[in-house]
Amino acid sequence: MSEKNLKVAVVAANGRVGQLVVEEATRRGMDVTAIVRGENKTAAEKSLVKDALELTAADLAGFDAVVDAAGGWTPETIPAITNVAVHLADCVAGTPTRLVVVGGAGSLFVNTEHTATVDQGPGFPEDWKPLSAAHGAALANLRERTDVEWTYVSPAADFQADGERTGEYTLAGEELTLNAAGQSTVSYADYAIAIVDLLESGEHVRERVSVVSK
Repeated sequence: MSEKNLKVAVVAANGRVGQLVVEEATRRGMDVTAIVRGENKTAAEKSLVKDALELTAADLAGFDAVVDAAGGWTPETIPAITNVAVHLADCVAGTPTRLVVVGGAGSLFVNTEHTATVDQGPGFPEDWKPLSAAHGAALANLRERTDVEWTYVSPAADFQADGERTGEYTLAGEELTLNAAGQSTVSYADYAIAIVDLLESGEHVRERVSVVSK
């Protein structure tokens, strides 16, 4: 199937990452539906106004891929990170529809034995731990599933909302990876490019990958 024929739903599309994913996918000619709770603020011509946790299997039937861009920053909204990922997995379970999840960096491993993670380090901010735990719980749930074609995408540790769109990045694995400057950083814009590249390639099913700038 040509990537131009891909039917993609982006959940929480009005968020900053969601909008960039929609823009990138639309630029490449994909058939994109923005799933939003209010007015569609994205580049997508098609939209579905519905809370992510109220979506049904019927709502997502027929899409080649669903991108979970749901986020949360407050004690009230952080649980949605886990809950939406689990709910969307349930909705697409047993179908060929891929679920690509915008993940967190805190669960990336910092040793080759994969026994220590970024969020366990002494320098990890205490007030970020609930956010990291919610992302980690979503990943843990996905790892247990064999009925979902999922891919979990962790950004670099320094995830820059207003960072430059360079069009270049490194797709790495489960371990915290540094760029040529010795930094773990990536812009939202380059991360969105990586997400859409994964949609096109269809690779890394049932795997966690990570994205870092060149």
